[in-house]
Amino acid sequence: MWTHAPWQGRLLPHPLPPGERLRAYATWCNAVEGNTTFYATPTRSTVESWARQTDPDFRFVVKLPKTITHERRLAGADEELHAFLDAIEPLGPRAHALWVQLPGSFGPGDLGSLAGFLRRVPGAYRCAVEVRHRAFFDDAEGLLERVLVDAGAEWVPFDTTVLFRSPPTSDAEREAWTRKPRLPRRSSALTDRPIVRYIGRDSAERTVEGWGFWVETVTGWLREGRSPTVFVHTPDNADALTLARRFHDEVRARVPEVDPLPEPLPAEPLTLF
Repeated sequence: MWTHAPWQGRLLPHPLPPGERLRAYATWCNAVEGNTTFYATPTRSTVESWARQTDPDFRFVVKLPKTITHERRLAGADEELHAFLDAIEPLGPRAHALWVQLPGSFGPGDLGSLAGFLRRVPGAYRCAVEVRHRAFFDDAEGLLERVLVDAGAEWVPFDTTVLFRSPPTSDAEREAWTRKPRLPRRSSALTDRPIVRYIGRDSAERTVEGWGFWVETVTGWLREGRSPTVFVHTPDNADALTLARRFHDEVRARVPEVDPLPEPLPAEPLTLF
């Protein structure tokens, strides 16, 4: 995400060499979704660069490769898992969670595979599971929760309710309507480190109007002593950085002891005059 084209030169300095782009992003936000790892396991040298560009308390929620989750469906993927964990080892404490995003066809009948897989993940890593099968939001919710609780894993809600609240009004929203899951909102935390993925609209005002539920939920989690991570998206993500900081400000206004985010680097180079 830190190379998202609409941010370059507007929110992030441009041009920047590849080894400095994540560092610039990390002045805006203290966490990132590692979505590119879904398509290929990164080289260890690439991950070492990510570690050099971020502080030890920066949070990576790294998505497991699709060969593990979608092609092998968590079965017989030990070799691929170990290769992936070896690649991300340089992140150290920055590896906040392994993001196990499962396909929509992965249903209650596959819970045995999920339970077995979670048992095989080394204890040094926490897992956060995102499901998209409708049954998990209805009669099979309790079954999935038991599997996750037994493994100390979290359930990642992907809240698309605001996106689907009214018809799309932009090309990016129309594309999101065809690609994003239309599922009920879920907000129960299973661990002390809940993770939320929220997608609003390309209108900043509508996105902000729609996240009030999460501001209150996250505030409650913080007061309970939990350490939540929230990712704010819009269909085009053009203003996702500023929106993420606005969400953080709203939560911090309710829980002042939350640390402030760093001061962003200026998008334009500093001059003497």
